[in-house]
Amino acid sequence: MKNATYDLVMVGSSFAATFFLKKYLSKAPRTAKVLVLERGFLFPHAERVKERRGEETPYAKLNPDWHQTQETIENLTPEKRWIYTLGFGGSSNCWFGCTPRFLPNDFRMKTLYGVGNDWPLQYEDLEPYYTETEEMMSISGPETTPFPKTSAYPQPPHLFTDVDRLLQKRYQNQYINQPTARARVAANGRNACCASAVCSICPVNAKFTIENSNMGVYEDPRVELVFGAQVYSLELERDIVRKVFFRQEGKELSASGEVVALGANSIFNAHILLNAGDKNPSTGKGLGEQIGLDARVYLKDLKNLGGSTWVNANGYMLYDGDHRRDYAACLMESSNHPFIRMEKGKWRDIASFRMVFEDLPDPQNYVAPSDDILKPRVNYAGPTAYALKGIENMKQNLHKVLDCLPVERIEFDEPHNSEAHILGTTRMSASPAEGVVDKYLLHHQYRNLFVLGSGAFTTFTPANPTLTLSALSLYAADKSF
Repeated sequence: MKNATYDLVMVGSSFAATFFLKKYLSKAPRTAKVLVLERGFLFPHAERVKERRGEETPYAKLNPDWHQTQETIENLTPEKRWIYTLGFGGSSNCWFGCTPRFLPNDFRMKTLYGVGNDWPLQYEDLEPYYTETEEMMSISGPETTPFPKTSAYPQPPHLFTDVDRLLQKRYQNQYINQPTARARVAANGRNACCASAVCSICPVNAKFTIENSNMGVYEDPRVELVFGAQVYSLELERDIVRKVFFRQEGKELSASGEVVALGANSIFNAHILLNAGDKNPSTGKGLGEQIGLDARVYLKDLKNLGGSTWVNANGYMLYDGDHRRDYAACLMESSNHPFIRMEKGKWRDIASFRMVFEDLPDPQNYVAPSDDILKPRVNYAGPTAYALKGIENMKQNLHKVLDCLPVERIEFDEPHNSEAHILGTTRMSASPAEGVVDKYLLHHQYRNLFVLGSGAFTTFTPANPTLTLSALSLYAADKSF
């Protein structure tokens, strides 16, 4: 490290960390000193593509991938997978680029539906930061949406399939081209989406990542980026964070900062706080994510052709409404990955939908310390009855939703054991009695500590979290400095 103390010490180089830093640097003086402690290493996109093709690359051994998460956590329920990527850019290296906004009512679940808690900020607070994030990510999206929007998307929408066009005609702005960070047209150093449905490692570099973002954060001379630095605890004194403790190449080290921000994922942020002795009763509690399952819709004499990306559309027909008092909202994703119907002459008489359901934080699902200070213990008792009831309602009513299509039959898969969206554990609240951080993502007790990312989500909507957690980081840095 170049300095004895820093104005800001950031843990991680994730979406949450990078967008926070972008806004912080826009407001900080030229003399500011920022230290970024990244646990992993840079694994360049070109090398990731080589690995995906089966070619040798020395970068492949630097960071454990999601198949190896048991090496980095103690999972008490191994049948439940927690998918994340360690290394520079975090999950931007493995995400699929889906970026719908939340709906305004998602922030008022307690007031409107009597479940969960209200968020301490509202959609209107985030709207300008949604727009700013969409500009930075060069999001492709439609002209009309079910959520309020004050500006057009930077890129034109991806193309519908034939089935999507029929559903959009029937439901208008309740069925839209999915907003996505998979480029529709080449821009900002990224190519257009190739629609090959291998988005985790985009072969043509069309998907937004921290590496290809051109945000200039890690090239800024005020920023010192240190790789291989695994943060595991903090020094807390008189309601202030004094030091950040980390291990690098087997050595125990520390860094001091006027402000500290945790930008790891929801599991590791909570673990760092718990190792440090954080006594907030909500810290580590309420771990969760959405629940997804696939529905295959067999069609009579209707070919499902077209589309220009992996997920063409989002359907909101089962999302918002008074039913959320009793069971979970559902967001439909129209999948356009390669699939065929195994019947001669009917190869494309089929549609595939991913049905994604919200859930509520449950204290039975939690992160805790283990005997290994570097490895969090994770327990997941399962989804709530609220979410499971939403699934059953969808199965009973999907045929009605699709009544504008010539449906022969619908087949449902079992729920997936991961949506790769790790939520909860440091949730946002109006008071420390209800959560860990305030609406600016500042810890209720330690007022120089930001805890970023989707761990702060008060409730778990069915919409993908990345756009919202990035907008929250811009909002927090803008309002706090």
